[in-house]
Amino acid sequence: MNGKPSRGVEMTYKAVLIAATVAASLPSPAAAWGQLGHRVIGEIADERTSGKTRAEIELILGEEDLAEASTWADEERSNPAVFWQREAGPYHYVTVPEGQTYAEVGAPEEGDALSALDRFVATIRDPDASREDKALALRFIVHIVGDVHQPLHAGSGDDRGGNDVKVRWFGDNTNLHSVWDSKMIEGQNLSYTEYATWLNRQIEPIETIAWWDANPQVWIGESTRIRDTIYPAADEEVPNLGYAYQYEHLGTAEKRMQQAGVRLAAYLDWLFGVAVLPG
Repeated sequence: MNGKPSRGVEMTYKAVLIAATVAASLPSPAAAWGQLGHRVIGEIADERTSGKTRAEIELILGEEDLAEASTWADEERSNPAVFWQREAGPYHYVTVPEGQTYAEVGAPEEGDALSALDRFVATIRDPDASREDKALALRFIVHIVGDVHQPLHAGSGDDRGGNDVKVRWFGDNTNLHSVWDSKMIEGQNLSYTEYATWLNRQIEPIETIAWWDANPQVWIGESTRIRDTIYPAADEEVPNLGYAYQYEHLGTAEKRMQQAGVRLAAYLDWLFGVAVLPG
């Protein structure tokens, strides 16, 4: 060996470099909830799925729990593979203009979170799909259920889900999407297991029954209604958000994580044959 890579290796390096360059030039899609929120949702769901569902998940993911699986679809965003750089971006959100419903709008040609759910459900149920493909599908399903419960991941199509809405959060420059993804909940200084235990304990049995709905269009409808109430007043060019905004909206963000955890359990139970999808 002379230390010089072979032509095949050189071509691989070039392909990776080109893909990475292309990825860097593309607009970066938003990541709902950040790691903390997604893991809270996964942890809540892990406590609520049926025994059969947990066994089905273990056949696909092994020892990996739902909290760990929940962030994988965001962690792979830098993967130079064509799927991640050219295809998977729209799978994290839906677009529903104000005054309309998802049923009226539907998925765009490039797909969205809801069309991706259909695709990944089909993979899980395909007896010929590999375990690797099923693992990708299942991890993405876990992630998408969390995504569409974040109100700004059901965007209106006007401002990239609040990414274009510049704000200050306790004096630091950021945007509205980031406030909802992470800043409000990370400011509570809780680990995901602490946060999940606390929020799970607060869910009343009557709420579990009311929220146990495996229909994604219901979740999206809730998110769009909330979305239209969380924009700060446009009385200054860059609103300075802080305690008053947090007092008004933190409870909503926490409720959406609770609902997402319950709905993720409901969806997985349906996916693996424990329940029937309504509607």
